[in-house]
Amino acid sequence: MRHFGHIAPAAREGLFFQEPCEFGADSPAGMLSAALGATLYSPATRPRLADDVIKQAGRGVVSMVLCLEDSIDDSEVVGAEENLVRQFADLDARGSEVPLLFIRVREPGQMVDLVSRLGPSVRLLSGFVLPKFTEERGVPFMEALADAEKTCGQRLFAMPVLESPELLHLETRREALRGITRTVNKYRERVLALRLGVTDFCSAYGLRRAPDMTAYDVQIVSAVIADVVNVLGRADGTGFTITGPVWEYFRLQERMFKPQLRRSPFLEGRAEELRTALIEHDLDGLLREIELDRANGLLGKTCIHPSHVAPVHALSVVSHEEFSDAQDILRPERGGGGVMRSAYTNKMNEVKPHRAWAERTLQRAEVFGVAREDVGFVELLAAGLAE
Repeated sequence: MRHFGHIAPAAREGLFFQEPCEFGADSPAGMLSAALGATLYSPATRPRLADDVIKQAGRGVVSMVLCLEDSIDDSEVVGAEENLVRQFADLDARGSEVPLLFIRVREPGQMVDLVSRLGPSVRLLSGFVLPKFTEERGVPFMEALADAEKTCGQRLFAMPVLESPELLHLETRREALRGITRTVNKYRERVLALRLGVTDFCSAYGLRRAPDMTAYDVQIVSAVIADVVNVLGRADGTGFTITGPVWEYFRLQERMFKPQLRRSPFLEGRAEELRTALIEHDLDGLLREIELDRANGLLGKTCIHPSHVAPVHALSVVSHEEFSDAQDILRPERGGGGVMRSAYTNKMNEVKPHRAWAERTLQRAEVFGVAREDVGFVELLAAGLAE
């Protein structure tokens, strides 16, 4: 699979200076963690879940979480597990390309049980999402993951969700972060990414952000994100990929834009019309939050609606200007440091301070591609939404 792989090769060639690379479930962990993109959540109770997975793969989704936790009622868990086993078997029988698939469990014991029940279709499973992750809860989860790997004989990843009250409350946050750090470092080779549970953070204080506000406008949430990135998102080789929080509004109806998007991947001069329409339909907050995610060291995003996927992926593509700066900074002859004017002649590139940024930018460029010099967000969004 690859990002923007669902659009025609000719259209992709017109959009990208450097096209996104191909990757799969067996790719290196570092590549997969950067490539997760918009991770789409779906309740495991959906009766046509296999159809949904294949449909979303055809629309450009590369990672999905099938949820047995908060998205379903306590009374539905047994039925949801049975449904997952059936749906995985259906997917396996069809032989279609599927996204990276993860199951969000409630308890450690579910992991070994599920991989046993999945049988041969377990080959489609990339790992598990671990809720309310702390050191106390996390160690049993990670031990169970190791047991699940032995049971099915394949690599499985963990994506812990950082959403516990201990992490939110100021008096316990420091020790909670220390404990989480100890745990994920111990099992580093199996931790694909850390996910932020901002909805749970807001719930603890009876808060809910409006559609014109980002997570960073809620100060108590912003403070937690900053501390998580401070401790667990460092660029010195000790950090992990941390994904952006969920955006819970989805008033945008893609069909409203289909007629104009079908006309041309370059919009025939209708870019401003589409941009205005997006803002009018409550995506302005989402777009600002995606930009702030990246500015604050987060990569990828939890999504609960398909309409969020294309904006996340469009804003993840590296611009030609970013790529030019990153390449200049990392040239071998620049190894000793120094300062230079950018090729775009609009900024200073300082080799040593900007090196980590440049390395991360080239990693993102590998999996999301580099846009052509005259291609921007709206053209990429139009291509992502096109059928």
